[in-house]
Amino acid sequence: MNKQELLKSVAKKAEITNLESESVLKAFVEAVKDTLKKNDKVQLVGFGSFYSVKRAARKGVNPKTKQPINIPAKKVAKFSPGKELRELVNKGK
Repeated sequence: MNKQELLKSVAKKAEITNLESESVLKAFVEAVKDTLKKNDKVQLVGFGSFYSVKRAARKGVNPKTKQPINIPAKKVAKFSPGKELRELVNKGK
């Protein structure tokens, strides 16, 4: 599902216009970004959690030149699905 399909689905389920669903999605994404930027966590019970973790510096290899390189430490965004979402996804198996 791409962004436009998601917007149409949200609009239909919430009984709002596509334009309104786009502004809702933008607001949600901005709220999650702002929260992660502050090193906080976004928890949606039954769906999952968005959070950030610090990845340690490590050694790597440039695949082109085969030379060793240092990869600096950085923060990365993560998503952990909630119990309901995990169970829903695994029902199809």
